[in-house]
Amino acid sequence: MVARGIRSVRDVVFQENSPTHKVGLVIEPGNWEDVDPFLLMAEDYFVRGTFGMHPHRGIETVTYVIEGKLEHSDNKTGGGELLPGDVQWMTAGKGIMHTEDPAVGDTVRSLQLWVNLPSAKKMTEPRYQNMRAQDMSVRQEEGATVRVFSGSSMGVMAATKNYVPVTMVELNVEAGVTVKQDLPGSYNGFLYIVEGQGMFGKDRTVGQAGQVLWLERGLSNEHTEVSIQATEKLRVLLYAGQPIGEKVVARGPFVMNSEEEIVQAYKDYREGKFE
Repeated sequence: MVARGIRSVRDVVFQENSPTHKVGLVIEPGNWEDVDPFLLMAEDYFVRGTFGMHPHRGIETVTYVIEGKLEHSDNKTGGGELLPGDVQWMTAGKGIMHTEDPAVGDTVRSLQLWVNLPSAKKMTEPRYQNMRAQDMSVRQEEGATVRVFSGSSMGVMAATKNYVPVTMVELNVEAGVTVKQDLPGSYNGFLYIVEGQGMFGKDRTVGQAGQVLWLERGLSNEHTEVSIQATEKLRVLLYAGQPIGEKVVARGPFVMNSEEEIVQAYKDYREGKFE
């Protein structure tokens, strides 16, 4: 396999959005081609009442709970709760109304990634995939546990349904241990370090908690791998996916391919067509 390096390292900077909400942008919106097929990612600390019911169209949201209990409800499927280590993969498609709220008295720390949908799937039917940490496929090595939420890891597969091929894995690695993750060369991806410190990629680039590391691009005909060595106990998430290569027009909670489609999304929302 071809070893991938790290092309950039950035500290995530947090700001107080309100007395109930602190946020750091892991992926800042607007650099669509560079981050394709992803759109944005936020690490949030928030309490109950921060986010009310709100709409989405044209995207998928992938929510990973780091700390706290997150309750969710929507106008299509009902609701439920997510605990630390759980993931919710929500396909907004043609339109959904939902809310995410910490349990009473809890502060939730979470990561939410927005994955773009290709034009042919932007108006697909909404769906939820709630992925419990204890139910996911696991790749176990000495000193390392790799939980596979989407895609695969060295032959260990997830059953997650994807419109855009995406690999999402959580790696828990003991100090001094090295583990590798395989990826198609065409995938664009990044690592976000939740806890600890390590060395990443073919050049052993140093990264620590609160940093996002973007992988060097590969070639479509290559089989590639990323090396991850923990210099202290490490918890890191790796996300990588197949770029879509389409125009992105984003306004608020809607991401489409043209201004006309954005105008239509707002019109449909005002006319109650998301209900």
